[in-house]
Amino acid sequence: MTSLTAADLIPYAEYERVRQAFRQQVIALKQRRRLSVGPRITLLFENRRTLQFQVQEMIRAERIVYPVKVQDELDVYNHLLPAPGELSATLFIEITDEADIKAELDAFQGIDRGETVAIQVGSERTFGLFEGGHSQEDKISAVHFVRFRIPRVWASLLASDSEPVSLVVQHGVYRAAVAVPPAMRAEWLADLSDQGPLDSRPLDSRP
Repeated sequence: MTSLTAADLIPYAEYERVRQAFRQQVIALKQRRRLSVGPRITLLFENRRTLQFQVQEMIRAERIVYPVKVQDELDVYNHLLPAPGELSATLFIEITDEADIKAELDAFQGIDRGETVAIQVGSERTFGLFEGGHSQEDKISAVHFVRFRIPRVWASLLASDSEPVSLVVQHGVYRAAVAVPPAMRAEWLADLSDQGPLDSRPLDSRP
């Protein structure tokens, strides 16, 4: 995927006017790109549109108007775009009970090292590669960024209804797998083929 640029963004003043509609469209998009694997792990697969929304929201929240500062935000989020032949996702360790947060997170120490999270197509797996810096010896973040390198031959398999596809997490006692629905498989195929520029207009304003 090509990087986001300032030209891809909805201008600051205009964004407030279209934000509600744009936000609803991105929420619907994220529903197709988000999948829970067991009770504690959720992955959201990122693309230009999801990351554009993150940038637009940061600019709005922080009232960023200077081009240099806007570019700083773009640089941060462009790092999360999948490279050619990759899918990329934000992985959330979801814990709702504040009293259990530390104990629950501690149980996931090391999930970002080794073969712990995978996409499985048929009997074959490709394991997630985690971005470093999100855990220490005695502390782990609840949010991680992970990339999956997708073999070329998988494109036709992902498009086939007859080929089972799943997300798998195996870490310590946490063992979970979930079938990937057709809508998400279609999003993955779009990501793997997407090299074009982003149309920054809200979806409902395009011809």
